[in-house]
Amino acid sequence: MIETDRLTRRYGHLTAVDALSIRAEPGQVLGLLGPNGAGKSTAMRMIAGFLAPSSGTARVCGHDVQREPLAARRALGYLPEGAPSYGEMTVREFLVFIARMRKLTAEVGRRRFDEVVGWLQLEDVLEACIDTLSKGLRRRVGLAQAILHDPPVLMLDEPTDGLDPNQKHTVRQLIDAMARERTILISTHLLEEVHALCNRVVIVARGRLLADATPAELEARSRYHGAVSFSAPGSGVSQEMLGRLPQVAAIEVDPLDGRITVFPKPGARIFEPVEALLREQGLEVSEIQLERGRLDEVFRQITTAPADAGGAA
Repeated sequence: MIETDRLTRRYGHLTAVDALSIRAEPGQVLGLLGPNGAGKSTAMRMIAGFLAPSSGTARVCGHDVQREPLAARRALGYLPEGAPSYGEMTVREFLVFIARMRKLTAEVGRRRFDEVVGWLQLEDVLEACIDTLSKGLRRRVGLAQAILHDPPVLMLDEPTDGLDPNQKHTVRQLIDAMARERTILISTHLLEEVHALCNRVVIVARGRLLADATPAELEARSRYHGAVSFSAPGSGVSQEMLGRLPQVAAIEVDPLDGRITVFPKPGARIFEPVEALLREQGLEVSEIQLERGRLDEVFRQITTAPADAGGAA
């Protein structure tokens, strides 16, 4: 549904996107994750056909973006960074204008207008000029224009940027519902978006592809994967006592809140032995959990590695 082959964009001596090859399959929510300045937005602009690549190709639903630009754009809904629009128009005028530009029939246009306005809770601002809206509302209007023509592919650049927690929840629910019948590419630097929305993740830094995996596969690379952490205030838990367990490799204590993390030896499972030991000792534990792995730690490892440390993992 979305495919790039060694997609590259140079600005003089600066290579913003460097031979990027990715695939987004039907029904997939693919997260394009990276630090600020990693080349995410540049890559999305090339896929959308708004920026010509220096080399390489991009396809949307099998249509080459450079050779078949109109066919590619018909299949694509795009929310760019900043959600640009016509500020002097009201929300109603803008969405009606988009429906006409997308050549929707009057009947289909009315139906899609009502559906999209309801999904994004825009009923109260339909007669307001876009320039008068808050950043969060403008973002929702931008998302409305991206999905108005019911495209099979969506590209969303920072879709929840500027939204409050309730609005983020609403937009995430909408994206999750749409993903069942569409392919969605989401650019973000927020790790919470990955957990909330994505079933596959591509990590880029300095314009290069550094990792392509599921969130669970990335978490498994964390040193915290399989670790057990717990809080036992005032219980006098002995690190030496925990260290006697044969499955334990290391123990750390958070200097701020005293939370204890017990790390397993390679391939070992330690939740049951640790829990049993705490119970046998009669220690009062307020919270205990098995760590899935910490995506933020893996993200830092990948994106801060030296540029010549190797290709995609």
